[in-house]
Amino acid sequence: MEIQQKDDGKTGMFFIEQDNEIVAKLVYSWRGKDRIVIEHTEVNDVLKGKGAGKELVAKSVEFAREKGVKIIPLCTFAESVINKTKQFQDVL
Repeated sequence: MEIQQKDDGKTGMFFIEQDNEIVAKLVYSWRGKDRIVIEHTEVNDVLKGKGAGKELVAKSVEFAREKGVKIIPLCTFAESVINKTKQFQDVL
């Protein structure tokens, strides 16, 4: 699964595409220059149960670390993954 990213400086998205269709996505918005808010995570039926959602959250954590920003997980799925994964909690 290749995870791609779009970011316009105000909002962004990590996503997985198959046959030119987005089949999984994690949507976030910027809060200032030091925080991103994960708003929504969605996985299409073709990828359900294959760990795509967790991979998207992991990619957002990697991005936050690279940029030196914190994550505010409003999305309950992302919040659950981050809270259950001890090595992700440094970005909260």
